[in-house]
Amino acid sequence: MKKFLVITAVITGLLLVVGYVFRAPLTMIAAGWAMTPNLSFADDTRSPDPDYAMPNRWAALPDREDFADVIPDHLAADTLKAQPVDVFFIHPTTYTPGEHWNQPLDHTEANQRVDYWVMRDQASAFNGCCNVYAPRYRQANLAAFFDASMENNGQQALDLAYQDVASAFRYFIENFNDGRPFIIAGHSQGSFHGNRLLREQIIGTALGDRMIAAYTVGFPIEADARVDVCKTPTQTNCQISWNANEEDAAFSHGQPTSVCVNPLTWDSAEPSATEAANLGAITFAAGTSVEVAAVGASCENGQLILRGLQSESFSYFPFGPGNFHIYDYALFYMNIRQNLGERVSAYLAQAGEATLTK
Repeated sequence: MKKFLVITAVITGLLLVVGYVFRAPLTMIAAGWAMTPNLSFADDTRSPDPDYAMPNRWAALPDREDFADVIPDHLAADTLKAQPVDVFFIHPTTYTPGEHWNQPLDHTEANQRVDYWVMRDQASAFNGCCNVYAPRYRQANLAAFFDASMENNGQQALDLAYQDVASAFRYFIENFNDGRPFIIAGHSQGSFHGNRLLREQIIGTALGDRMIAAYTVGFPIEADARVDVCKTPTQTNCQISWNANEEDAAFSHGQPTSVCVNPLTWDSAEPSATEAANLGAITFAAGTSVEVAAVGASCENGQLILRGLQSESFSYFPFGPGNFHIYDYALFYMNIRQNLGERVSAYLAQAGEATLTK
């Protein structure tokens, strides 16, 4: 009996240790399970295919005022001015209820999160260089990334979401772009789809030469021999990604083989930088002023490790303490704006066009 109790205590202790060490991943799996619809993808109801000729199927368009037009209060750029470059921005997951495998297109809360959070904190970083186009799409429920069902519900949900993204991109190219250079950008699920779009519809086509860069941030992107990883601040026709977390975070979106480009240096020869290199972080929910020297960062084992955080504005951790996934853009907002100007100007100069002056 004593031996049994000892063994039981040891096993219980081990389970507690494992539960603590892997608390964030286990919490995510539990959350994914809670969000999983109680019906198969085949039996689910879905919104009709989006008609991208309708302005309300876009979260951002350059010829109207929307949340992608916001700027920090020290800037005076006219974000409605026509730019020589476009950005096709794909938003991350904002649909979390467990009712459907894919977001109903008119789901109010999901669309408000896209507007008030994503367009302001992420897509607006591009409004100094580019005309911002951001489609709404039948995004996959977060549970799709954790699904292991025999019916492959999650993969079908992700495929449907990508179908919308690809349809929006084709509409963008055929009706909005007018032959201009463009940038592909996104975050999290948006980068997952953007990475697939890059590989299936851009690389190896005539569009490839017009793509300045792909900012596929916040997803574990694997390097692909068909597209270069950006190694300098002005390199073009290349891909960028990072996943930000502190060194002791229990969970990281970045993996050892993930692409990591440091947004404080944009230079593979300089993988680390202190907070002094940070030109300004901002989350518009906390105000319209940037916080200079907010945090330093270093690319290590496929992760962007944050050090020296100097701000209390970035304190919401839905993926566990130390995981700054939702702030992948916000923490480096002004560095991103600066780099976009440099990279776009380099591309236009190479193409013999006027350089960007803003």
